[in-house]
Amino acid sequence: MPSSLDELPACVRLEAHATARDKAVAASDISPGSVILEVPSMVVLLLSSDKGRRCDFCLCSGAPEIRLAKCTGCALYWYCGPQCQTLHWGSHKKFCKRLASFMASADFQYMEAHEQLDALLHTHLIAEIASNASSDITAKQLSTFMSLLPGPPHDSLPIACPMSVGADVHQILEALFTRSGNNNFAIHSHLNTIAHGIFPLASRLFNHSCLPNAAARYVIRRGQSVRMEIVALREIKATEEICIPYVDPALIESRQQIFELTYGFSCTCPSCNFISTLGSIPSLPVSEAALQKLDNTLQKHCFLSSDIDDSTPFVGLTLPDLPENLHPVLRESYLSRLTDTFSRSSHEGSYHVALDVGLTVLAVYLLIYPKNYPQIGMHLLEMAKTGWNAVIATEHDNKHQVLAKTSLLKRARVYRNLASNILEVFGPEGDPAGPLEEVALLKKLLDGEP
Repeated sequence: MPSSLDELPACVRLEAHATARDKAVAASDISPGSVILEVPSMVVLLLSSDKGRRCDFCLCSGAPEIRLAKCTGCALYWYCGPQCQTLHWGSHKKFCKRLASFMASADFQYMEAHEQLDALLHTHLIAEIASNASSDITAKQLSTFMSLLPGPPHDSLPIACPMSVGADVHQILEALFTRSGNNNFAIHSHLNTIAHGIFPLASRLFNHSCLPNAAARYVIRRGQSVRMEIVALREIKATEEICIPYVDPALIESRQQIFELTYGFSCTCPSCNFISTLGSIPSLPVSEAALQKLDNTLQKHCFLSSDIDDSTPFVGLTLPDLPENLHPVLRESYLSRLTDTFSRSSHEGSYHVALDVGLTVLAVYLLIYPKNYPQIGMHLLEMAKTGWNAVIATEHDNKHQVLAKTSLLKRARVYRNLASNILEVFGPEGDPAGPLEEVALLKKLLDGEP
């Protein structure tokens, strides 16, 4: 049977792996920002939080000039136009009339939120295969999907919306179920998760690393199926393995459990190996004064000065170099506390507090994320916007405040430049008018351009 593996890009080849089944390696040097692989989705499932705000087929958000239309059959799916509804109808009609009663059933209602998502994703997958099995693209995707390793065994198989399927599909239901839970991706727009999708070739090719040299971005265009692009985050040398993150590397305490329960493996990347040597991560101090001291110590460890500039080294920080007294910063609750404070202070107008806390967040990101990881770029962009808001809020009727404004402008420009460097590598993704357009607008504002 034809498979997507028959059409690998020229820059990638499969080789044997010591512990995994295979590994994708670079067939030649790959430069930062290069698209290593582009593949269409097999199925996508919009998150319930975006229902009625995005098209259930192409995932585009509603615009003032485009009114989303509700499916009159199930009243649960929305489309940005007849084209998307027609393209989706081939598979959607398999469960349209039964979906409302399925979602209202006791079996579905008793599920956890992630189990409900799995059940609906399975529903989409079964319907897609049952309705488009004769399609060459679907046949290749199905062949590749069935070649994926199943996830860890569970007590019971997920349920799906009842629908009429042929004997050929019915025979592979269990095999589909055991592969879809550990082989789906979170689809994001501007790094905010909006849906989940199955991209069989990407699952087949790329192993995980918490220090990846590549990452997925998504192409969302009105009237078209969603596409995934795997982008090089840094230079990848020929014969080097190409890895992507399966989960957010910031989940330092919980990621190994996720790997074992969802994927059936333990990660042995340098980051995870270091964490395992700690045994347990020390607890955070309780008092606010002690936490503030920890923040300051971390900043001094990562930056020579709080007044960072374009030449500040943003590589070379590694977890093994972290002194023992800073090991508590690896607690997930530490980063959560910082990001919550940064967001709250930025929105409430406490810009100087936000900029100081934001620098500590940046320090954590540089420790746990690899070079050019998009979350670093997004955070730097938020810091640049916060710096600009601080400039606007600064009074300038005396010399002290004029100097303060000058300093804030300098810092905001540095953050914008650093954000631009990273986000241009990752490239545009998701909806139009994304972070790169914000970077361009911010440059005009900070440089005083009309």
